[in-house]
Amino acid sequence: MMTAILAEDEPLLREELREALAALWPELKILAETGDGVSTLRAIQAQKPDMVFLDINMPQLNGLEVAKAVRDTTTVVFLTAYNEHALEAFELGAVDYLVKPLQRGRLLTTIGRLQARAVSDRKAVPEAVFEMIAARPERKYLRWIQASVGASLRLITIDEVHYFQSDAKYTRVVTGHSEALIRRPIKELVDELNPDDFLQVSRGAIVNLRRIESIYRDDGHMEIRLKDSGIKLAVSVGFQAAFRQM
Repeated sequence: MMTAILAEDEPLLREELREALAALWPELKILAETGDGVSTLRAIQAQKPDMVFLDINMPQLNGLEVAKAVRDTTTVVFLTAYNEHALEAFELGAVDYLVKPLQRGRLLTTIGRLQARAVSDRKAVPEAVFEMIAARPERKYLRWIQASVGASLRLITIDEVHYFQSDAKYTRVVTGHSEALIRRPIKELVDELNPDDFLQVSRGAIVNLRRIESIYRDDGHMEIRLKDSGIKLAVSVGFQAAFRQM
């Protein structure tokens, strides 16, 4: 069984990472969770995990400083809202570099790299096993959904959807000319939609990137405006990093 420490100073993001790892890699044992660089370094020294998921911007010691101290003993995966430290991260021997907000499809790629690295370190394991783990099958994403429109059911292709939004016990599916309801929660939909086409803007909404007309930013506030409809969706702070590159 492989072991890990989660080092992230934002509790909600740390919880999201823990839940994502539990779903995608249930065999991984989480030894500790930390919120600052000093406690992270102490936990690594005491627990000796196989790996650490390490936020770069943490109080006391930042993630880069922690990585320098443990680079010869622990595998590092960096977490950050920005990609400006990517070069330095890989110079420190990081296996991967995850940009927040966390996308489970991207995390699955990281898990494949970690598992492949673990296999390659076991000299007795045949090369064919390493190749099998490294070459994961292509992920299949949702292509259509069945949704309720009044008393009837309608088949909606994913390309038609402008955005998904939580609505009590349901999720609203909004297209250019209609709205429908499904029982699938936003949290589940995120894992089933292609991250190249859809991004989460908040805990309660996912937008089709092809439907975005513009992105408005003002002193930490961000919102996206959709084509044709003029609809505006606020982008929560924890999800803004993905839109800053657009």
